[in-house]
Amino acid sequence: MESVGTPTCCPKVSSEQSDGASAAEPIKVDIWSDVQCPWCYIGKRRFEQALAGYDGPVEVEFHSFELSPDSPFDFDGDARTYLRRKGMDDHSIDAVWERLESMGADVGLELDPASMVPTNTSRAHQLLHLAKEFGLQSEMNDRLLHANFVEGRHVGHLDDLIALATEVGLDAETVRVSLVSDEFIGAVRSDEERARDLDIHGVPFFVFDGRYGISGAQETDAFRRVLERVASDRSAASEPRP
Repeated sequence: MESVGTPTCCPKVSSEQSDGASAAEPIKVDIWSDVQCPWCYIGKRRFEQALAGYDGPVEVEFHSFELSPDSPFDFDGDARTYLRRKGMDDHSIDAVWERLESMGADVGLELDPASMVPTNTSRAHQLLHLAKEFGLQSEMNDRLLHANFVEGRHVGHLDDLIALATEVGLDAETVRVSLVSDEFIGAVRSDEERARDLDIHGVPFFVFDGRYGISGAQETDAFRRVLERVASDRSAASEPRP
């Protein structure tokens, strides 16, 4: 797989899907992200802006990536405490938060990173897999990100996740049974194993048609260029050979 818009690169993956896809088939975009990653929220919005300016069909699937898998569900501190324990000083924290607020505003997000409630995100990722079964994965992802970075809601507790899920149209009891039983924990681990196979070490990470990778919350034009490149590659591959 070729890396685009970033100096880092992933190992080449199977090209069967991309080579066999016709120009009329949707471009598949796989996105690894975490609901406690503010760059993922900004990257998602920038990618959506690119989609709005692209005419062709695109299929999007979100994949699990836990930035802090060892975090407890009930962290004993706020966002600043969490970042201090990660080695950041107050000056660096304030600078990052100011930058996030500015970048968020540019894409219509009123981010309040200081309000984030640190937690383990394994349940939230399971909820995203459940939402995918009902065609609501993107909506659920957006709701979790907004709850986390705008409203300061807890995205690790069972009852909070159920309440957020019902807002996007999922049944409360279905969500409860699924999360209590860890129905999709295997899917979460599978996503994370796939990320390791692709040498993905940070998120957001976007894979286009199984061929091109973009790391980070790149500018909208970067996403648009890759969509157009994939479409061009497909068109060239479908032309009759002399």
